Amino acid sequence: MEFLSYSIVRISIYRAMGRKQSAHQFLSERGVPHDGIDSSRPGSEILVACGGRFLGSLYVADQLRPEAKAAIRSLKSMRLKTVLLTGDAKAVAEEVGGELGVDVIASDLLPEDKLRYVKQLIENGHPVAMIGDGINDAPALAQASVGVAMGSGTDVARESADVVLIGSDLSKFVETLKTARRCHRTIMQNFAGTLVVDSIGVGLAALGFLNPLLAAFIHVSSEMAFILNSARLLPPASSANQLVRGVLAQSPAAIE
Repeated sequence: MEFLSYSIVRISIYRAMGRKQSAHQFLSERGVPHDGIDSSRPGSEILVACGGRFLGSLYVADQLRPEAKAAIRSLKSMRLKTVLLTGDAKAVAEEVGGELGVDVIASDLLPEDKLRYVKQLIENGHPVAMIGDGINDAPALAQASVGVAMGSGTDVARESADVVLIGSDLSKFVETLKTARRCHRTIMQNFAGTLVVDSIGVGLAALGFLNPLLAAFIHVSSEMAFILNSARLLPPASSANQLVRGVLAQSPAAIE
């Protein structure tokens, strides 16, 4: 068939001699005219030629998740610094990162480069939460302070991470982070409340104002207050039911 003889050349190829060469140079060296091509378009460019005649060009670009922009805005509103680590070319990475609004963009990274970047951040005293879904992300996920894998990602990524999100919705990570902060805040509130109540009890006892009945009342009422404060962390019934359905959908029994 005729299409089997087509030469499809990506924007960056590696020849046997190890020299990086663009698709335009590749065709020019072989005498294939291809003038009038708009190379400023976003994405990876693919040039197609057959029998020494240029046929056209294709552009392949990543499509952002619909919730990605909102997730980045939420993270930045929580005073978190966002970093995009990708193996894509610089032009593609800057376009995607600029559209998302991330703070730092690092492109052309191999798995060991991502690992080195995360390790450097940790050595500089920054806690790092790494989100990934591919095999190339596994080393960095394992190195990060908290590794977060997407539920739709590879098995290696899920095994390397500390947290696995159900599905591929990035907003779930924002919800997880908000829940973690609420849990930490509630724990500190209960801890501070316990210190205050115990200090008051010790003071009353030292002054001779604390009898057994009053001590029991203070203990029970304070414990009830702390329990009710912790109960605020419980999700609404609709959210809990949705979580259970998601877990069952991901379980082996549900798959079988």
